[in-house]
Amino acid sequence: MKSIHRFLIIILFALGVTGCNLFEETDERKVVVRVNDSYLYEEDINALLNEDTSPEDSSLIVSTYITRWATQQLIVDRARLNLSEEQQKEFNDLVENYRNELYTNAYTEALARKNMDTSFTETELETYYEENKENFRLKEDLVKLRYINLDKNLNNLKQIKTWFERFNEEDRQELDKIALQFKNYSFNDSVWVKTKSVYDKIKPLSIEDRSDLLKTSNFLQLEDSLGVYLIYVNDVLEKNEQAPIDYARPSIKQILLNKRKLDLTKELEKEITKDAIKNNQFEIYD
Repeated sequence: MKSIHRFLIIILFALGVTGCNLFEETDERKVVVRVNDSYLYEEDINALLNEDTSPEDSSLIVSTYITRWATQQLIVDRARLNLSEEQQKEFNDLVENYRNELYTNAYTEALARKNMDTSFTETELETYYEENKENFRLKEDLVKLRYINLDKNLNNLKQIKTWFERFNEEDRQELDKIALQFKNYSFNDSVWVKTKSVYDKIKPLSIEDRSDLLKTSNFLQLEDSLGVYLIYVNDVLEKNEQAPIDYARPSIKQILLNKRKLDLTKELEKEITKDAIKNNQFEIYD
């Protein structure tokens, strides 16, 4: 009996049950709160606090936690009295299934991450893209652009505008030399960005400017109380158009990674079952 007793206590702790006190006579922990047959212990309360917590905050944290814990226990106890045995069994089965899923997924995913190759060749990415193009339609507008935010009172503003709009190699070098004069800027106009990001970054620009923003090879100059914004739109793709592979590449990698993880998980499950049968850990009786 003692061994069974100890075994049950271990199981309760393993499941993280802090409320049940079926073996109170062997439990030396200090009880802080009781709700029917459920108990909250001093060590549970101490786990909420650290040495940096002020006495006032500690009091509030503990009071709030105790009230929430007690209310939950009372509702659970009331539910057990009022729900049918069939409903309770259904819920217990759901909890057990969820518990098993958590353990299974955590273990198989850890094994998969340890053994899985996460790299893909450009050919693999391009092949998947070509075979699934219709799945890569844009859900929002994209643009390639460069911009500068600078003080409107700069003496060389006219020259900066000329360099910025023409933007040959020499112009780029000249702009780089005086970049410290700019409040903000980006010259990387070969990367697709969402127009929402552009609106967030360039404050005078709004959704009302969409028609101007979505014009290829278009120069814009906007002003607000903080300064001048120079914008040059290099290229445009509108919502529902085909997403370019450069933009779709991160999504393709994630899709292929998930597929590879699923395949590897299935293989691991087969290996685990095979080893269990080999070691007489798994038997099916007639």
